[in-house]
Amino acid sequence: MDVESKLKDLPAWRREGDEIRRSVNAPDFPTAIRIVDEIAVRAEELDHHPDIDIRWRTLHLALTTHDQGGLTERDFTLAAIIDDIAARHGA
Repeated sequence: MDVESKLKDLPAWRREGDEIRRSVNAPDFPTAIRIVDEIAVRAEELDHHPDIDIRWRTLHLALTTHDQGGLTERDFTLAAIIDDIAARHGA
């Protein structure tokens, strides 16, 4: 898989080893929690769950496919969904 090529379509994300990461700055704490809630619903539907660290209104997200030992198409699919959710909430 050409990770760098896939990241061109996801400019907010960066590669760190076997993960892709991004931070999302929400307008406020309640919005940050709503973003996490929407991500959780979509992640559950895809059976693919990100690591999420919540710091006030900033979310730090990391994606990798643990059972495959690195990045797969599932990570990039969920990254695009997360971008859409964040944008809809003004983040």
